[in-house]
Amino acid sequence: MAEFGGNPFYSCRNCLNPLAFQDDLLSKTFKAVSGDAYMFQYAMNIVLGRREEKKLMTGVYTIANIYCGKCGQELGWHYLRAHDPKQKYKEGNFILEKLKMIKEQY
Repeated sequence: MAEFGGNPFYSCRNCLNPLAFQDDLLSKTFKAVSGDAYMFQYAMNIVLGRREEKKLMTGVYTIANIYCGKCGQELGWHYLRAHDPKQKYKEGNFILEKLKMIKEQY
């Protein structure tokens, strides 16, 4: 884990696969089925599901579900397209459910 250089990061709660760096955290104000969720600018060691149109609390989006690249646990979603111009800032960002990850520091 020396490549993380002491920077805090978030890992899959199920298998401890590193998912995102603390420095890439954009917001802690999102909600998912399991409760609170965080928006990250980047995510790593993940697999994207198929594209789908989904109606969420703030509108309709084209998203892809996010799965852990190691254990396959569903973790959240990736915003591919926002249909509402006011929500365009979400495009390209990743939502990870808080209950499905843990914060670590090495």
